[in-house]
Amino acid sequence: MDKRQFIKNCALAASLIPLASCANVIAAPAASNGKRVLPVALKPGDTVALVSPSKATDNMIDLQIATEVMQALGLNVKAGQHLASRRGHLAGTDLERASDINAMFADKDVKAVICLRGGSGAARVLPLLDYNLIRNNPKILLGYSDITALHNAIHAKTGLVTFHGPNGTGSWNSFNADQFRRVFFDRELMHYQNVIDAKDELVPRQNRTITITGGKVQGELIGGNLTVLTALAGSPYLPDFSGKILFVEDVEEAPYRIDRMLSTLKLMGALDKIAGFIFGECTDCRPSGGYGWLTMDQIFDDHIKPLNIPAYRGAMIGHIKQQFIVPVGGRVELDADAGSFRLLDSVFQSA
Repeated sequence: MDKRQFIKNCALAASLIPLASCANVIAAPAASNGKRVLPVALKPGDTVALVSPSKATDNMIDLQIATEVMQALGLNVKAGQHLASRRGHLAGTDLERASDINAMFADKDVKAVICLRGGSGAARVLPLLDYNLIRNNPKILLGYSDITALHNAIHAKTGLVTFHGPNGTGSWNSFNADQFRRVFFDRELMHYQNVIDAKDELVPRQNRTITITGGKVQGELIGGNLTVLTALAGSPYLPDFSGKILFVEDVEEAPYRIDRMLSTLKLMGALDKIAGFIFGECTDCRPSGGYGWLTMDQIFDDHIKPLNIPAYRGAMIGHIKQQFIVPVGGRVELDADAGSFRLLDSVFQSA
C-alpha cells in the first residue's frame, strides 16, 4: 500500500474541458463554517454508485465482487464511467476519477457513493471536486484508508457527514454487513463497543481496548487514516479540530512514523484543540531496526496523555477484517473508561 507518497494537489487549469459525465468543476468554496449537512437516508432497493478515487484494481473480478456485495445487501448498482480505468497505479486520470464522483453526486437516481478501494491518489482529486454540487446533493459516502482524504475535504468544504468503513472490495463478513444494515437501513443510534471473544483462551486477547485517559466527553467525530490525514496538513482540506473527537488508525507503519505523524498534529495545533481521542488498530505496525524505538505505549504517553482529555485505543476501526462504520461528523459521546462511543442523534435527514 503506497499511501506514504503524498503528491501535491493538482491545480485545475483553465484550459481543462470537463468530461461529459462530470459537472462543471469550480473553485473550492469557502469552508462550511461548522454547519453540519446530513445525507439522505438509504433503503433496500435504492441505487448506489461504485467509484474508484484512488488506486486502480489489478483484478477485474474485484469489480464483480463489489457489485455482487451491494446486490446481496439489497441494492442496485451503478458503476462509475471510469471505474475500470488505469493510469499508472491510479484508477484513471485525476479528472476522470473526480468526474465520476461529481457525476454520481449529481445523479438523482443514486442514493449513496461507495468507494471501490483505497491505496493512494485520492488527495490529487480534491481541487477537482464540485463542493457546491456535493453540498446541494447530500448523499452517503462510504470508504476508508486513502478515502480519508475525501472524508475530510468534503466535511471541511460542505459540512456533509460521511462514513468511514469498508470499501467495496473489502471484507463483507457478517459483522460488516450487519454494521451496514444497522447504520444505513435501520438508522440505529449505534453504540460502538468492541466485540470480545475469548475463543480458546482463559481471558480474551483480541479486540482489547486500553484507556489512555479516563472520562466521558461529547463532540463531533473527525479523522480516519493517520498517514492520509497528516498528509493534508497545511491544505484547506482539513476540518476544524476545535472541540472534536479525533479517531485515527493506520497500517504498515513503524512506531517511529506514528510518533512523527502525531508530532505533526501537535505542531500544527490540532491535538491541543480536540476534546477526545480514539485510536483504532495499527495493523502490521512493526518496529524497525537500529538503536531501538519508542513503544506505542510511550508514544501515547508523550502525545495524548498530556492533553488530559478522554482517550482510549484499540477500537475496531482500521485495516482489520471486522470494522465499525463510523460517521465523520457524527455527534457522539465517548466513554474512555468503557472503551466505547455512541451516537447522540441521527446522521441522516428526516424521512
